[in-house]
Amino acid sequence: MLPRTPLGIAAASAGICFIGYCIYFDHKRRSHPNFKKLLREKRKKAKQSRPSGGQMPFPDLNDHDAMQKFFLEEVKQGEELLAAGDIEMGVEHLTNAVAICGKPQDLLQVLQQTLPPQVFQLLIQKLPLVSQRLSSAAPGPGAILTEDDVE
Repeated sequence: MLPRTPLGIAAASAGICFIGYCIYFDHKRRSHPNFKKLLREKRKKAKQSRPSGGQMPFPDLNDHDAMQKFFLEEVKQGEELLAAGDIEMGVEHLTNAVAICGKPQDLLQVLQQTLPPQVFQLLIQKLPLVSQRLSSAAPGPGAILTEDDVE
């Protein structure tokens, strides 16, 4: 067995060498003449790859699994954005979730109890617009059955 002191010194020196290498590599990367240009291009490509207007397209309304996944993702994103202080986008995602929910009244009751009143009012104001977008995203007439369609 090796004594602890030489082993500790070896571990500490390896850690210091690693941190030194990281600092050197970061300095070299940032001082590259095209660093800022490449970074801007990368961010621009990422921004262009997002859906237009920041709005997530609705899934296939006939695919129950896709709808459920979309619903859960929208609720999760809405909660995270609200917790981070981005009220506008958080409400947008929660409104998408309410629009495709099977029982929107139940979800609205839960949201009314958990959200601050001004945030809930914003959600209620945006709901008709998102519902209209959802109906325009429907693949065609008769794609969504209502109670009147069932005998």
